[in-house]
Amino acid sequence: MRKINRAVKIRICPNAEQRVQIEKTIGCSRFIYNCMLADKMEHYKKEKKMLRNTPASYKKEYPWLKEVDSLALANIQMHLESAFHKFFREPSAGFPRFKSKKSSRKSYTTNVVNGNIFLEGKYFGKRAEYPMFYRNTEKKLAREQRKLSRCQKGSQNYKKQKKRVALCHEKIRNQRKDFQHKLSASLAESFDAVCVEDLNLKGMAGGLHLGKGVHDNGYGLFLSMLEYKLEERGKYLIKADRYFASSKICSVCGNKKEELSLSDRIYYCECGNRMDRDVNAAVNIMNEGKRIFAECA
Repeated sequence: MRKINRAVKIRICPNAEQRVQIEKTIGCSRFIYNCMLADKMEHYKKEKKMLRNTPASYKKEYPWLKEVDSLALANIQMHLESAFHKFFREPSAGFPRFKSKKSSRKSYTTNVVNGNIFLEGKYFGKRAEYPMFYRNTEKKLAREQRKLSRCQKGSQNYKKQKKRVALCHEKIRNQRKDFQHKLSASLAESFDAVCVEDLNLKGMAGGLHLGKGVHDNGYGLFLSMLEYKLEERGKYLIKADRYFASSKICSVCGNKKEELSLSDRIYYCECGNRMDRDVNAAVNIMNEGKRIFAECA
């Protein structure tokens, strides 16, 4: 069985003290890398052998190295040795180079040991920012349709104008499908499971007077694309029940509001939670998806 390593991207919001510590660790990691590389090069010139130096051997001379994560410094040793091994195997890879303070990537690698790193119910996400292709082309389409209405049916001008209107609709349809394919593919590649709300699209289009917006989004077609792309990759699409009150429930304390108007775009709760209505609903759908997935697993 082939082992697959996956990376998880998590946004962190460090306070001032944590920010200073992160900057110090990055600086010390770069410093120890350059020191070890310089000493290895000097030793090889004299002895024609590779120096087996470690970060710990530098802490006596530079005691401030003790102030940062020792695992980050240990990973620097591994990265440097890996760079040398790669150079000797593939000379085209290039000899290890010194890290510049200005141009090198500001990062460091550490390890999870005895709970030193953990996730505390945090999350981040982004809106799809749907371009609303129909809305943006609505004026042009209306103009072309007015021209069509003035043409005599069956005439050559009527046929030409009818084709122009059809081309407008086709462009909107193609733009929408292109956007949906790219977004669904991105989600299917990035996540093992995606939770969505099983919306009553027909009811929303009619009862809530959201017809144009609902049809413009093409939510039903998007879900179909997302579902088969997840299935192809052995992943899951989880649907929260359409009667699940995602918008009315507080995502912090779990309290449920009896009434919530569609015009209320900010969710206020007695517990002090103040959140964008859609973000609050998204968190609730995420938690409901986790519950459903745990029961089915």
